[in-house]
Order: sequence, then structure tokens, then C-alpha cells
Amino acid sequence: MNTLKIKRTFAIEIFFLVLLFLFPQTLKAQSLLQSGPMVGYSAMREVGLWVQTKSEADVMIKYWDIKEPLKTFYTNSVKTEKNKAYTAKLIADNLEPGQIYNYEVYVNNKKELFNYELKFQTQKLWQWREDPPEFSFVTGSCFYVNEEKYDRPGRSYGSDYQIVESIYKSKPDFMLWLGDNYYLREADWDSWSGILHRITHTRSLPELQPLLGSVHHYAIWDDHDFGPNNSDRGFWNKHKTLEAFKLFWVNPSFGIEEGDGITTYFQWADVDFFLMDNRFFRAPNFLKEEKKPMLGEKQIQWLIDNLVSSQAPFKIIAIGGQTLNPVTGRGIETYELFKEEKEKLFELIERNKIEGVIFLSGDRHHSEISKFERENAYPIYDITSSSLTAGVSPGKEEKNPYRIGESIDQHNFAKITVRGPRKNRELECNFYDVNGGFISGIKIKENDLKYQFDRK
Repeated sequence: MNTLKIKRTFAIEIFFLVLLFLFPQTLKAQSLLQSGPMVGYSAMREVGLWVQTKSEADVMIKYWDIKEPLKTFYTNSVKTEKNKAYTAKLIADNLEPGQIYNYEVYVNNKKELFNYELKFQTQKLWQWREDPPEFSFVTGSCFYVNEEKYDRPGRSYGSDYQIVESIYKSKPDFMLWLGDNYYLREADWDSWSGILHRITHTRSLPELQPLLGSVHHYAIWDDHDFGPNNSDRGFWNKHKTLEAFKLFWVNPSFGIEEGDGITTYFQWADVDFFLMDNRFFRAPNFLKEEKKPMLGEKQIQWLIDNLVSSQAPFKIIAIGGQTLNPVTGRGIETYELFKEEKEKLFELIERNKIEGVIFLSGDRHHSEISKFERENAYPIYDITSSSLTAGVSPGKEEKNPYRIGESIDQHNFAKITVRGPRKNRELECNFYDVNGGFISGIKIKENDLKYQFDRK
């Protein structure tokens, strides 16, 4: 009798899997799942997960080490609520370092079916044992998903959604979103329901789902996911857009010293990542005040404190806008608009002889690499990766004196790989088009970033 039940259950599961592959949209319509699941931050003993349902529901995740599929664990169960956009954050905390796990999603105790693999990984415990592991991540910005009735009239601003499928096929360990990860419209940013609608609409893009389900995700924001175009600290509804950002992303933390904003930090292998907030504390671009802030004193002090303490060969600083490019005008929002704060940050980096600083930026709707050469000191890089799907703004004619190579004036993404033995690591950054075709790349060696004099 038990054998018969097992066979019957197996046959039913096979039947539904066949339906899933043949008629995925039909089953999706019957599901209570709105978007996700999404894999968030990864630690050695814990991973954050995220799910969004269509209505109030109980959500839980079952997971197991791929090497021990019969030994299963469950996350906490979360009831999704309307005022939180029916989102749920779940923590997988019965984990071991350096392992890969598969997982299943249960909504109201019913298993959701997918035609792609759901998996996550934990960070490897390599310290004092072996060389740091090789890893790769994808980065990009400006992800616009059309919704005609709320878009501006005329030609659609978003296109080439297949780029996220190409990112998925490139098999990165994680993705770092560099801002404008969704575009709040005029009908969105003045109400809680409008904000939640916009993010839900973008997050529900079908092409995006496999990438969400098996690649870890971290994010910063820029003006369009913070508020209106070129918005700053004066945006009256910024606490609501911050609340929404926290609902839809699973970063390790949000803000410093229990303060506002999205600033946070994480480490992957031996590389440190500093995720900065260039909007919440930002003065208006054209405020007549010499010492006007973009990051603000507390955020800069936090960054410098951590950079000084960091032993990482590469110290990645993710920030929405470009830091090196001095070009302004025509709506261009580079750090040059906040010249005194910019000079202060770079002077602190130089005074403390901080090695291996590489900025990651988005915003510009074209990609480029800027390099600031300095006498007797390591160069500073700014890798700008934009745009994923939003309209392209060509940069070839722009006179950025620090650009090396060509401006990439098409939809693209950057894949960055860090490899090599400890104390001789190499960072390789390659840009790819919407179909995953190679465009251009650069290699930066750890020892190229060393000061030519002792750091004392």
C-alpha cells in the first residue's frame, strides 16, 4: 500500500513537471507566486531569501545540501501582507561554509513548480587553510521595464530584456545592481501603492526569474529607485522609497549606526565590497554651498575607517554615479558637482595610503572604464556599467580625460572575475552585449595597485 502511494505521488509530480514545461504560463496563472524566489546575501552559515506572492499567504522554504539530498531543513514560515507588497524574507540558517544547496518554495503548504534550478551557496571558509577561491559577479544598472500606460508617449524606453537571460547563462556567483534597478514614474513616487506597484511590475519580468532564483543579489540605488529624476535629500517621500527598497532587496543590512539610507558592506572570498548611498544625504546638485555633501560626513568617515582596516587586495566601492569623470552639464551627475567632498575623499584615500580601490558606478547609460594615474601611488579605477535595458546615451563624444578604451554605447553588462593565489590576485572585467557576446575587457593585478613606497 505504501509503495502504491509513493508511485502515485511520483506519477503526479511527473505529470505536473510535464505540464510545467509544456504550459508554463498556465501553471503560473494558477500559482499564488507573484515573483521570485530571489537569493540574497550569502554568509558562511546563513543565506537570505525572498519571495513575493499575489495575495496574503504563508511562505516557507525547504532546502538541502546537494551532497546530502535526504537531509532537509526548513526556514521560518512568513505570512505575506498587503501593506508589505506580499513580500517575505526568509533565512536559511542551518548551513555549513562552502556548500551548494538546492531549495523548494512552499506557498500555503503547496510546493511551487519551476522549470529552472533553485540553488544558493554559502561562503567558503578558506582563511588560514588555503588560497582564497576564485569567484565572479555580474554588475550593471539602469533596468527599465516598460508599462505603456504609465510610460512617456512615443518610442518605448526599455528593450532587450533577454540580457538577463545572458547574465544567467554566464553563471556568476552573484549580481551587484548599481542603481536605477527600477524606474519610478510620475504616477508612482507620490504614493505607497504606486511605489509598490512599480517595483512589483519590474521584479515580475518573466525573463528575470531564473536569474533571481539561483544567483545571489546585492543592490544599491540611484535617483530613479530613490525618487524623481536627479532627486536628492529634499525628496519628501524618501522614507517610503527607503522602506520599499528594504522590502524588495535582501542586503546584509541597511544604513550605518542604525541610521537612514542603504549603506552596507559584504565580503566575498578576500574582496571587500562597500555599498554606498549617494541619494539619501545628497544636497541638491546646484545648491550654492561649497561644502555641500553627496555622501555626507558620517558615510565618508565610515568608508575611510573600513578602508584603512581592510586587508582586501581589491576594495570595491559601489556608488550610483561616476567618481572620476569630471564632466558635468546637460543633466550629467558626476561627483564633480560636489567637488570639495570629492577632493576630501580622495585626499583621505591618498593620505592613508589605501591600496586597491576600485569604484563601480552606473547611471550614465553607457559603459566605460576610467583610470586616474598618480605619481608614486597606485591608480584608482572607476568601472561604469550601464545600461541594462534603459535607453542608451552615447558617451563616445564626451571628453572624459580618464577614460581608457572605448565608451560602450549599447545595452551591456560587466562580468568581473577575481582569481589567483593570495598576495597575487587578479581582477578581470569583461563587458558583454545583450546576447552574451564579448565586447571588451581589462585585467588589473593586485600588485599593480601597490604603493611604490612603504605604507607606514
